[in-house]
Amino acid sequence: MSETSRRSMIAAAGVGAAAVGAAALVGGSATSASARSRSISAQEPLVAYVEDHRSDRVTLMIGEDEVVVRDRDLVTRLLAAMGGK
Repeated sequence: MSETSRRSMIAAAGVGAAAVGAAALVGGSATSASARSRSISAQEPLVAYVEDHRSDRVTLMIGEDEVVVRDRDLVTRLLAAMGGK
């Protein structure tokens, strides 16, 4: 896989995760109390990082801000968007 297509995948996954991640944050699923107490403007790309596809943990990053969301459905949807790879 080329570096360009990896970046395109990250951007596409970020767009999908932004809506789901924002819904999770508003719903109170985030584990970080500071993330719930302030809003983050998505003026920079959002990156969703899943270290272990068997877990329910997704790290969402915008600029230097990072929030950990525990959402198994989000992990499943991100994997499905990549064709289950």
